[in-house]
Amino acid sequence: MKKIWIATLLFPLVLSAQTKKSTSASTSVGHAIQISLKPYQNTKIYIGTNYGNSKVFADSCILNDKSEGVFKSGQKLTPGIYFVVSPKMSILFDFLVDENQQFKITADTLDLKNVTITGSKDNEMFKNYSKGINDLFVELNGIEQNFKNAKTTKDSANFKEAYLAKDKEIKQKRRSYIQANPGSMMSFLLNTMEVPEAPSIPIVNGKADSLYPYRYVKDHYWDNVVFNDNRLLRTPFFENKLDDYFKNYVSRDPDSVINEVQYMLTVAKTGKEIYPFLLFKFTNKYISPEFMGQDKVFLHIYQNFFAKGDTILLNEASKKSLRDRAYSLMANQLGLPAPILVLNDINEKRFALHNMKANYTFIAFWDPTCSHCKVEIPKLDSMYKASWVKHDIKVIAVNINAKEMTAWKTFIKEHHLEQWTNAYQTDEDLNKEIAEGRPTTIRQLYDVFKTPTFYLLDKDKKIVAKNLSIEQFNDFLESTMKK
Repeated sequence: MKKIWIATLLFPLVLSAQTKKSTSASTSVGHAIQISLKPYQNTKIYIGTNYGNSKVFADSCILNDKSEGVFKSGQKLTPGIYFVVSPKMSILFDFLVDENQQFKITADTLDLKNVTITGSKDNEMFKNYSKGINDLFVELNGIEQNFKNAKTTKDSANFKEAYLAKDKEIKQKRRSYIQANPGSMMSFLLNTMEVPEAPSIPIVNGKADSLYPYRYVKDHYWDNVVFNDNRLLRTPFFENKLDDYFKNYVSRDPDSVINEVQYMLTVAKTGKEIYPFLLFKFTNKYISPEFMGQDKVFLHIYQNFFAKGDTILLNEASKKSLRDRAYSLMANQLGLPAPILVLNDINEKRFALHNMKANYTFIAFWDPTCSHCKVEIPKLDSMYKASWVKHDIKVIAVNINAKEMTAWKTFIKEHHLEQWTNAYQTDEDLNKEIAEGRPTTIRQLYDVFKTPTFYLLDKDKKIVAKNLSIEQFNDFLESTMKK
């Protein structure tokens, strides 16, 4: 694939900027976390935390010859789950940071099961809860292993029943803890982790409502989670839960995705850390989406957030990349009429796209020097001759490299592509566009920044499919013809 231009956001740069910002908030109290970590002496250790699925350093200190040190700063840490990191960069154990950020950790690497934290109520609760719940999970894992090794149907049934009962006990313990400790850090973490249990299918007016379990889980998926809470980033499970939600409970239709993204970003806007995290996560996900048409989500984000000033964390190059990418997508969204296209064919005869009559029009923008094009264009021709031509589907193949006219004409002749409309934009037309100061060129109007780039238009020249493989376009057309 020959890439002409790529618009990307360098997420590591964004992350670096966000990490810096998250630790620079001024406060009169700050944090002072004392630590005794045997047997380390006269060496540097660290505390780290999560930034979504990534792990970042939060502070460091030097242990003295008594294995003692202090993580100290005039700046407060964002509350959440943290961990101690050894001089060899291995994670030793977790602890909680809440609003009280002055406490003491005592630990020995030879006995990390007995870490002691004094002066922090939340860490005492964390330790007590973890011990109890871990014991239940050990029991659950034992039952699961017995189930796998069961030799009779009766044993399998008994182990399954025991597994479900133990799983129910664990969930009930979580709920009871949350109810007994409202507002605590542990309750926040458990609420964030919680995924609703799908209820059984109800019978309504004599008919089974098979979608009810799905709707119930979706409606309650984010119960007790507020998207402007910066603590969400300081957990190892929030981003995974977010990804699962969009994968399993949000329709791939771009308008459905937009509704979810708009809500989350609007609520998150007052969160100094969570808002830019979500903004860039969604931007990176939908600027080059997995599914056709979802670039509309990126366009919505650009128009409703970036274009309204939410660019404080971007350098000028990134701002330009976002702006150029958005402008390249505005004119070629699914359902819109294809942009005006007036070109010269291989015989230097002028023609206009919108004057071409056909049930469907397939446009292929390609470069005769592109190795990937040399594979895909003959493949397109095979599909065309096998079935497309029978259904009045016409192909316009546009050479976007007018400097290679000889190679272009040779390729057409060698591969017998004369049944298509083979076309290009003359230098005269291109220079005229530039001289007139037009804000958009053919490449930008059709988002042609990689080759080949394909579009499928209906009889009214509206865009019905784009950015698919040749095989996917063929499947799309076959499905449409059947309908």
